[in-house]
Amino acid sequence: MKELIEFIATKLVDHPEKIEVALQEDDENIAIELRVAQEDLGKVIGKQGRTARAMRAVLAASVTEGSKRSRLEIVE
Repeated sequence: MKELIEFIATKLVDHPEKIEVALQEDDENIAIELRVAQEDLGKVIGKQGRTARAMRAVLAASVTEGSKRSRLEIVE
């Protein structure tokens, strides 16, 4: 899942070398923290948050374990 978010973000931004993805997992949740360059933040979030919402939907669909919930945080 971490690689999936990194792949999607790489295709969206102008500075792919500044992408950082961190994964935190426990028994019930999977949290992925995405950091991009300040000037690429709008591209990752998208107009009215549509791109971020789509990334969250893809992440939720990729969770193979039915009992875990996924969360994507886009951090400045």
